[in-house]
Amino acid sequence: MSDSICHALLAGGQVQVCAISAKNLVSRMREIHQCSRVATAALGRQIMMTAMMGSRLKNADDRVSTIIKGDGCAGSMVCTSLPGGVVRGYVQNPGAELPPTAAGKLDVAGYVGSAGKLTVVRDLGFGEPYVGVCNLISGEIALDFAEYYTVSEQQPSLVYLGVRLEAETGEVRAAGGMLVQPLPGCDEETVALLTERADEISTLSRRLDGGATLHEAMEALLSGLSMEIVQEFRPEYRCDCSKERIERALISIGAGELTEMIEQDGGAEVSCQFCNRVYRFDAAALTALLAAAKQKTEEHDRTEV
Repeated sequence: MSDSICHALLAGGQVQVCAISAKNLVSRMREIHQCSRVATAALGRQIMMTAMMGSRLKNADDRVSTIIKGDGCAGSMVCTSLPGGVVRGYVQNPGAELPPTAAGKLDVAGYVGSAGKLTVVRDLGFGEPYVGVCNLISGEIALDFAEYYTVSEQQPSLVYLGVRLEAETGEVRAAGGMLVQPLPGCDEETVALLTERADEISTLSRRLDGGATLHEAMEALLSGLSMEIVQEFRPEYRCDCSKERIERALISIGAGELTEMIEQDGGAEVSCQFCNRVYRFDAAALTALLAAAKQKTEEHDRTEV
């Protein structure tokens, strides 16, 4: 079944909804980073949320990044999305595993940590990017993003994110998420109805696991709210790293460090954190980059004068 992101309006345009079905996306993420079960659940939730946020971007060069840094064993968790839900991500310690909770569930909160920060960076091409920050309140990811929307964007939101795994193998069975946001002027009756549906919405990934399409699951969960589908996307895990980007990064570190790489190591090996692709540069390639770095410094010095 294909992955999907679906945007809809409810109650005559009083509420906006974004929902995602992402089994293939989360499976690809797990494969690239060799994630443990709990890491798959945690990073899978974050990457789905980031893909939904990215699907709202308008221009080709826009991007949104989410960074979670808690006090758990996960370390830093970083995801970045382009328009349409093209997304990539990584976690600092993908192999760390924890025993299940007393309720028999994956201990996502223990892995992420309940103390720390959630940061959202939106780069919309207007100079300095917009940066919003809030404290983690649970480490369960969904509640933390709901807190972010309420605190940083003053937009109360209902957020659900869920990843279902095979208990023995850790393979992804289903992954789904939903972001529900009443718009200004939404009547109290509709808000009350959405609040009543919160527990039902948390069955989304279970319904997807049972074979329902995203449309079918949304229609069942949001019945009686006059849902109108307005836009759809196909989310995808795709990294936009390239040799040219890595070369620019190496030039930016300066002539001193490049000289040290040439003299001490005879080359350099750079790995992309998002896709684990390795870029190798021999001494000749680094020497060419060193010349570019020196030229850049000279041009900067002339400009300063």
